[in-house]
Amino acid sequence: MSNIIIKSLREIELMRQAGRITAAARTLAREMVAPGVTTAQIDREVRRFIEKSGAIPTFLGYGGFPASVCLSINDEVIHGIPGPRVIHEGDIVSVDVGATWKGYVGDCAGTYVAGTCSETAKNLIAVTRQSFFEGIKFARAGNRVGDISHAVQEYAEKNGCSVVREYVGHGVGSEMHEAPEVPNYGRAGRGPTLVKGMTIAVEPMVNAGTWEVKVLPDGWTVKTADGSLSAHYENTILITDGEPEILTWAEDL
Repeated sequence: MSNIIIKSLREIELMRQAGRITAAARTLAREMVAPGVTTAQIDREVRRFIEKSGAIPTFLGYGGFPASVCLSINDEVIHGIPGPRVIHEGDIVSVDVGATWKGYVGDCAGTYVAGTCSETAKNLIAVTRQSFFEGIKFARAGNRVGDISHAVQEYAEKNGCSVVREYVGHGVGSEMHEAPEVPNYGRAGRGPTLVKGMTIAVEPMVNAGTWEVKVLPDGWTVKTADGSLSAHYENTILITDGEPEILTWAEDL
């Protein structure tokens, strides 16, 4: 990755708009997660929404990815490819989406339930979401990336879950993946210093079992190695001179 890019006020405004569109696309996908719906249907509607908003689906064609949204079900961690698969009662579905507005990217994710799920699944989703908020308590100018990473890991593990190691959060801007990497594990006080104007995606990927994962033969879909459930929660945030600003904010956050 290149050096960390500090965004100008103009760039931040463009990222706010990208974030609003991306968050609304995630909300649309969340509302569609239900028994009987196919992952292809969700992908089609998300793409239509992003394009109608005047933005570009960031994921479509990225590295050869064939869809506009990653949809990962149950033991799938990330990068699930939409298709004819039907969502069933009790499934948990991780939605990861990006939109590019005037050259700037918003990136966010969340895990949602189709119907009614197990207590294990409910707990996993809640822990994953809260680990994000525990992490961004430290997303302040002058702190280190490792402060965020450590807080995410500590909260997830304290609640009986594990954090994925092979995939991490990242800077976001005119590219979907910029410096710095933002792991979901590590030691406080380590890593790059957070500076006002940095925009990063903090994205805990949390498993109910072991943290080990494997990639399926499609070259994209990542699953838990032990078949345990996995959840994903992500927002693009802006480092300010105070509390971080969530650029992919939505009322259902």
